[in-house]
Amino acid sequence: MNTKNICKITCSPHIHSSETVGKIMFYVIISLLPALFGSIYFFGIYVLEIIFVSIISCVLSELLFQILMKKEIRIYDGSAIVTGILLAFVLPPRIPLWMVAIGGFLAIFLVKELFGGIGFNIFNPALTARAILLASYPVEMTKFIKPFDYNIDAITSATPLFIIKEKINEQLPTLWQMFLGSRSGCIGETSTLLLLIGGLFLLSKKVITWHIPFSYILTVAILSFIFRENVWYQIMGGGLILGAFFMATDYVTSPITRKGKIIFGIGCGMITFLIRKWGGYPEGVCYSILFMNSLVPLINKYTLPKKFGK
Repeated sequence: MNTKNICKITCSPHIHSSETVGKIMFYVIISLLPALFGSIYFFGIYVLEIIFVSIISCVLSELLFQILMKKEIRIYDGSAIVTGILLAFVLPPRIPLWMVAIGGFLAIFLVKELFGGIGFNIFNPALTARAILLASYPVEMTKFIKPFDYNIDAITSATPLFIIKEKINEQLPTLWQMFLGSRSGCIGETSTLLLLIGGLFLLSKKVITWHIPFSYILTVAILSFIFRENVWYQIMGGGLILGAFFMATDYVTSPITRKGKIIFGIGCGMITFLIRKWGGYPEGVCYSILFMNSLVPLINKYTLPKKFGK
């Protein structure tokens, strides 16, 4: 018998990919490095301590949960490290380290693992932890400083969006300063240039697609133009670029279809602008993404292609 002509019958799926969770997370970590090093340059070495504590607390929280629940140890896939970096990126540059550790525990133990671990969480872990910290410690979570003030007790400074919204008597940074990252804000959100470098890297590696970032940023830009807000300050003055490329594109908490991704991005953009324009808080990126996370199952339901014959 010629064994070369024998077919091997196996169960689906028959399409395999070389992509793994670890490989994707490695690409994301690489994409975040420009903004990470930039944040240290702008806000000092204490930022590195915040990032380190955030990563360690996320990794240890994941390890603790998996040991307690007698689950497979999966800390080596890098997802907890990514969550730790992203959590640090949405925190102020002088937040106490013990708050950072609490945030890491909340992001992993409460938001990720209790829902079943990677692939099952409903909300973005880093943003949910930030929302909880902001509600619990509003003073510490809104203490921002000017760049290049490396003193641990640096004088607080308002963010561009806060200056615009409250019309306070403080000089706005120039568009060039905001593009480079020389402005007040959360650790990883200030440099549009460095975030775009990371975002373009993810696009080139096909880790993310253009649908969510493009529709998100474009929606904010269009609404800003319609309501006579400064378009460039709305794009670069807050966490829009960070949220559009690195938060809203999270695989687990965003739609799976192209049409769904565009709807998701438009929804994020509308809610972000709504909060910025008429809400009591000058920034709306965090809450807009979390709100749209809750709608992802509904978006997937109505944007999935119908089965053949139905």
